[in-house]
Amino acid sequence: MGVRGIRIAEDDFTVGLAVATSAATLLIASENGIGKRSRFEDYRKTFRGGKGVKAMNVTEKSGPLVGALSVEETDELMLMTSSGQSIRIKVSDIRETGRVTQGVKLLTLKPKEKLQDISLVIADGEDSASDSDPAGEATTPPETSEES
Repeated sequence: MGVRGIRIAEDDFTVGLAVATSAATLLIASENGIGKRSRFEDYRKTFRGGKGVKAMNVTEKSGPLVGALSVEETDELMLMTSSGQSIRIKVSDIRETGRVTQGVKLLTLKPKEKLQDISLVIADGEDSASDSDPAGEATTPPETSEES
């Protein structure tokens, strides 16, 4: 059956789960394209069934949180918007900030567009700098043949 990890309020929900390592930072992103990286050491440890630790100031400017990931300096992210746009950015381009700060702008959104999800890009050995255009938008990868 397991044990209770966190006790959340009635209107709250989980947006992510991250494994803390010494080389990683916690990346958090919000619906209005605001994000930040902070060191895991900035967060106090809690016991099972705790209420959690505040990770970001959520305001009208930032919007609700959409994701949280454990990232390293050399990682890349894919940001997906509600209009279907996907943008690839380097984690090293996102400034590391304190635990309860609001964060920085990750991408520019069109009116009524929202950041919908964030994900780590898993390198497959074929990735290179030529796979992204100067604006940081992902380009279509070369087609691969399937064997039967």
